[in-house]
Amino acid sequence: MFIDQAKIYVKAGDGGDGCESLYRDRVNSIGSPDGGPGGDGGDIIFKADGNIHTLLDLQYRQHIKGFSGSHGGSNNKKGARGEDSYIKVPPGTLIKDANTGLILRDLANVGDHVIAANGGKGGRGNSRGRRAQKGFPGEEKRLILELKLIADAGIVGYPNAGKSTLISKISSARPKIANYPFTTTEPVLGVVKIHSDAIFVVADIPGLIKGAHNGKGLGDRFLRHIERTKFLIHLVDISGSDGRDPVQDYLNLNKELKLYSKELAARQQIIALNKIDIPEAKKNMALFKKKVRGKKIFPISAVTGEGLKGLLAKISKEYNKLNRAN
Repeated sequence: MFIDQAKIYVKAGDGGDGCESLYRDRVNSIGSPDGGPGGDGGDIIFKADGNIHTLLDLQYRQHIKGFSGSHGGSNNKKGARGEDSYIKVPPGTLIKDANTGLILRDLANVGDHVIAANGGKGGRGNSRGRRAQKGFPGEEKRLILELKLIADAGIVGYPNAGKSTLISKISSARPKIANYPFTTTEPVLGVVKIHSDAIFVVADIPGLIKGAHNGKGLGDRFLRHIERTKFLIHLVDISGSDGRDPVQDYLNLNKELKLYSKELAARQQIIALNKIDIPEAKKNMALFKKKVRGKKIFPISAVTGEGLKGLLAKISKEYNKLNRAN
């Protein structure tokens, strides 16, 4: 199951108590203070791990408590530090403070990590002539974790535009495909290989509808997954097989992108007109070209494979161009 959000509570380990102790022997009957300090509590650390692909585990593990430090001992013995707790999350996970909304860290790459809650300091012992202290409590926070998939290109389009069929044709991904809207209910990643030097990752997100930027049809959650992409593949059902106007679909979806994020709307788009194998497509394509001027379009059939070679060449060219720029 693909889970891309989690709300959790974390508490770092408490510091160990300082020791109150007096050393006595035959010479020193009054006693000398020799209590050692307590050990610090362990931190709660989130780390991006390439072997983790979802936040599912944290849906069932919503309370995480760190290890406390050991108490100090006599003879100036310091308590052991509590072990740090490492929580593995997928690359692309955003860690937010639930109370303030502040982003603690964007764990975009494998190996990125952040201390989300610091362990408490150990209390001092009485070895320096002061009263021993109790250990300090570890930090506690409520966090929101949001996963944004990391892909080079994102496929966007209305439901039933053929996104799942397209990604299954150009990559190794095998999403569920059926002839009805909202077949895809979670994002799908596919690795596209044109030749040894052109390997990139494409994300197919569930179909967007009007009002997606406000969360309609869970659109805001799906849009989050294409925020990191370098460019978009805008797939339009040019056949109008669901009784929709292809031109209006194209304009409406771009409006949703803009309302969600101006930066995302400004991203380079490759426009692919799908389902050209259906008779109505020819007439609709002529109308689309007339109303959407100045845009390079790629007529394709994701089912028959017609036009896919040219589309892949354009995707590869765009990918290489953006990589050189970066």
